[in-house]
Amino acid sequence: MGFFDKIFSGLTKTRVKMEDLEEIFRNYQPDDDDFFDELEELLIMADMGVDTVDRVVTSMHYLCFDKNIRRGDKAREVLIDELRKELDAGNSELKLGTKPSVILMVGVNGVGKTTTIGKLAALLKSQGKSVLLCAGDTFRAAAADQLEIWAERAGVDIVRHEEGSDPAAVVYDGICAGKARGTDVIIIDTAGRLHNKANLMNELSKMRRGGVVFAIANRLKLPVKFVGVGEGIDDLIPFNPKDYIEALFK
Repeated sequence: MGFFDKIFSGLTKTRVKMEDLEEIFRNYQPDDDDFFDELEELLIMADMGVDTVDRVVTSMHYLCFDKNIRRGDKAREVLIDELRKELDAGNSELKLGTKPSVILMVGVNGVGKTTTIGKLAALLKSQGKSVLLCAGDTFRAAAADQLEIWAERAGVDIVRHEEGSDPAAVVYDGICAGKARGTDVIIIDTAGRLHNKANLMNELSKMRRGGVVFAIANRLKLPVKFVGVGEGIDDLIPFNPKDYIEALFK
């Protein structure tokens, strides 16, 4: 199953809501504010985010007026183009030019970091790369056990310490092991955290001291590199903005 098919099947909830767009565009009138209000409401209900929807609909409104677009199908094309622009945030390929290359997984609780690590490890191994997982989440009970299960599924090695160990020490040992083994990619798991959890944020600082500073901002535009489309180990695929939008509107 290719990217388009997997995305199409994985977007059921959003796509069902987007089907209502067809009815909206059949009633399209370029000077009808109610049309744009209904469109905005529908896109927000499809979980696209208020800020994104506001930018897209405002730009679409202007373009439809500026280009004197009178037909609903043409207005729909303008909307799709504007949504594609929102997804164009730079190079979507992983930068794996160093050996070893190190990927540090961070995020809030429950977003699927460990699961994604397993999928990514399997994907990289299928591309002929050697991969080492590092169990840097020593805060959550059984986190290392969960990561070890994914390591077995992906057929890659893992470095772990006891629960409650210093995560920076685990990372240090993992990177040393990766260098010694000539590993291509080291993927580091970390505990889920929020920005207001000072002790956990300090862990990140210690783990990355001397390197790049994490910039966390809700308006920061970063390229999407992969998308998860299921629970299987092969359900992580490179992101393609064009196919994503087409699947959304199919």
